Amino acid sequence: MKAHVYVTLKKTVLDPQGATIARALQGMGHKEIASVRQGKFFEIELDCADRQQAQAMLERIAEDVLSNPVIEEFRVELAES
Repeated sequence: MKAHVYVTLKKTVLDPQGATIARALQGMGHKEIASVRQGKFFEIELDCADRQQAQAMLERIAEDVLSNPVIEEFRVELAES
């Protein structure tokens, strides 16, 4: 089973790297770009048959290891096998 974990800054946290990317894109002629928020993506391979157990385990891992819960939020998606 594969899982995807997306980690992004909370909406209330400034994202200077995203703002820099947005300015660079606008400078390249992409005037339709209003804003950019950047984050992290993890693709995790699991050897687990129970989807509920896998979801719970990955949420604990995302909260404890992959993200900083003070400034980041995460989303876990289990991919279809």
